[in-house]
Amino acid sequence: MGRLKGNKGSVALNRPIFIKRQTGENMKADFIILTNNPLIVEKLGQEYTVEYEDISYEDTLKKVRDYIYKGHELLTHPLSGSVKPNETPYKSIMISKKVQRLNQDSVKIIEQAIQSCGKFEFKSDKYAEDVYDDFQYIDYTLISSALPSATAW
Repeated sequence: MGRLKGNKGSVALNRPIFIKRQTGENMKADFIILTNNPLIVEKLGQEYTVEYEDISYEDTLKKVRDYIYKGHELLTHPLSGSVKPNETPYKSIMISKKVQRLNQDSVKIIEQAIQSCGKFEFKSDKYAEDVYDDFQYIDYTLISSALPSATAW
């Protein structure tokens, strides 16, 4: 059983610890979706490169930061949507597949997003079990709304 960890608590999940799914020839775009939301793997993993890990919201941001420091560029904002960090356990962020020079705008945005996590009380462990499905769906709709733009270029 995986555990979704946060700053001040954890939520037990019946989820695998790590899944990476790339479908090679069926890929539609030059981006990667980094996520801690298993629904993203289920819904988008056959068409797009999705890297899933059962980690906290903040740890997902830190994983994105690590990719940015390797030269990937942010393609979606890490604080998109109206749900505050640490209120939802799930986050999906799109980054470029191509590695280039370090993008200072991407660095600034992801570092500020990580700092924002510390400003909010960790609430992800205080919800009824069925609420987590709702949070997964909200995250799915947010990242899905970026797909038409991302696949157009």
